[in-house]
Amino acid sequence: MPVDERMRAQHQLILDNFGDAATYPAADQWDDIDDIDYLYRKHAILARRSDAARVTAALGDIFGDVGYGDLAEGDERQIRHDDLPGGIVRVMVPSTPAVVPDLVARLDEALGRGVARPEHKLYVCGYPCPADEPGEVPQNADPVPAPNLEGDDGAGVSVSIVDTGLMPNAAAGHPWLAGVRGAVENPYINDSDGDIVIAPYAGHGTFVAGILRSIAPKASVFVERAFDIAGADYETRVAASLEDALDRNPDILVFTFTTATHGDQPLVTFDDLFERRIRYLKGLVALAPAGNEGQSRPMWPAAYPGVIAVGALTADGQHRAQFSNYGRWVDVYAPGENLINAFPDGTYVCNEPPVGQRRYFHGLAKWSGTSFSTPVVAGLIAARMSRTGQNAQQAWDSLQRFAGRQSIPGVGPVLYPGQADGEPGH
Repeated sequence: MPVDERMRAQHQLILDNFGDAATYPAADQWDDIDDIDYLYRKHAILARRSDAARVTAALGDIFGDVGYGDLAEGDERQIRHDDLPGGIVRVMVPSTPAVVPDLVARLDEALGRGVARPEHKLYVCGYPCPADEPGEVPQNADPVPAPNLEGDDGAGVSVSIVDTGLMPNAAAGHPWLAGVRGAVENPYINDSDGDIVIAPYAGHGTFVAGILRSIAPKASVFVERAFDIAGADYETRVAASLEDALDRNPDILVFTFTTATHGDQPLVTFDDLFERRIRYLKGLVALAPAGNEGQSRPMWPAAYPGVIAVGALTADGQHRAQFSNYGRWVDVYAPGENLINAFPDGTYVCNEPPVGQRRYFHGLAKWSGTSFSTPVVAGLIAARMSRTGQNAQQAWDSLQRFAGRQSIPGVGPVLYPGQADGEPGH
């Protein structure tokens, strides 16, 4: 069975915007496969600085094998190193018919599993993007979940969201976003006809911040801009935004992106970041979406033991959303279907089926995805912190126990808006 149309359209959008991106299996094989394993940077392999020399030596041996990849001549056949922040090195291999996933598999055999890994591309809550494209709502629609502007939930709590940034004048007409700060994104582009339209996945960070603020209206929120194009970027480029987010000393760190990986292994850059910084931040909690492929395969960074992996429930809150990933590595589920929140004004042109359909927005949109169930849980943690005086880890421990007590059979632990006190009503 070939790759379905939505997945093909989303991956093609990323490939069209990143000339050095590739999928595994490659795009010319999509008609013969039913799934795409992951996205990565062509010719790039990541390794710890301490392993770079032996990775290079092993690559030389691999290329020296008779019949394994035809290398260019002269300088173009050299293997070069790019030193990256932290303890990571990007090993750039020459152009060869042997693609990076195959080279990494050979390196696994030669050096041990995970010593070298591809440079994966992250995207704002997989499939490889949100579960659907934003949908129109009436101009007088109410946000879902409804903001509690009378409460002091989240007061004194600091949250960093790593996403697409914050659209200009986000609070205009959206009082629950008052005081939210962030790196400003430009949500508009010119389409092929020269018309100004809303860019693919623009407004994602604002939508996420709006959901969190609906749950915890007094939380101090900053939205980092880690994604400028097609809701995607390489793990090494996103790392700088993660460093900035940690520099703000947040109580809660919200990732709204995900990826599948080579051999379901962790991300090199996140391994480095956890070891250098995150593990030393007492009381911090980090959350990430489980992803929208509707499968049990672990996704990263959600699958890290130190990250709260959030799956999505249906609009009625009684079932797992069909698109939501699942499995023992998912910690909790929260509403993530047909949520309504802040979105840019203007015209949006669909990039997925129905490709080319024009949708018109007036400051709000309806959207689904595990990246939107994630700020529901983050908001509940913030609200509980302000009510109880607990730190973020303590608040999550309390909510996790409560979520387990109201587990849905066949789904898992669940939380709903309004349950920061650990009460069953929602």
